[in-house]
Amino acid sequence: MSVTGPRPLLISDCDEVLLHMIVPFRDWLDDAHNIHFDLVHGDWGEALRHKHDGNIVERGQVWDLLNGFFDTEMHRQQAIDGAVESINRLREHADVVILTNLLDHRAGPRTEQLKAVGIDAPVYCNQGGKGEALGRILEEYRPSVAVFVDDLGHQHDSVGEQHPDVWRLHFVGEPLLWDRVKPSRSAHARLDRWADAEVWIRDRLVANAPAPTLEKVAS
Repeated sequence: MSVTGPRPLLISDCDEVLLHMIVPFRDWLDDAHNIHFDLVHGDWGEALRHKHDGNIVERGQVWDLLNGFFDTEMHRQQAIDGAVESINRLREHADVVILTNLLDHRAGPRTEQLKAVGIDAPVYCNQGGKGEALGRILEEYRPSVAVFVDDLGHQHDSVGEQHPDVWRLHFVGEPLLWDRVKPSRSAHARLDRWADAEVWIRDRLVANAPAPTLEKVAS
């Protein structure tokens, strides 16, 4: 009888890691709502303006628009260059799950969306910081080593605080954001191309050793 031990685990975000999001969202806002989305603006609460008068879109309406996009426009999202191929090669070394910040009822549509581009993996939805949700995933899988990939710095803060032995890769897949998003000091590395990220992730999965604790740096 063969006995298999725990496998490594890769936990990946979706939007701006596996699939483009802000560019198709911007294009939909322009096409369907006559709203300009300033991609380089640091605050989404002020980045959307009505084109007819230049007024800022109210924050409540921004959330309504985001929900509307995910309700009907997910087909606009295309895979980030290299993501599908890299994820599928990394499956040879680890289990792969997707931890995405969407409302829970969108787990099914997100799963089908990813399958359509060639990624077949369990999808876990979350709202807010991902540290607690990742903890539940770790409890379920009990991996030998885990790697977490996300484009948002505050998610690395959340995971790093609760699970310091999880490797954390800050990955921003949208080229328009590369110069705008600062590397997270709560991540072990910042890479923005899947050709580089795949090597970095694979090396840590194969080494099968926990991540070192990062020194906390005051903001």
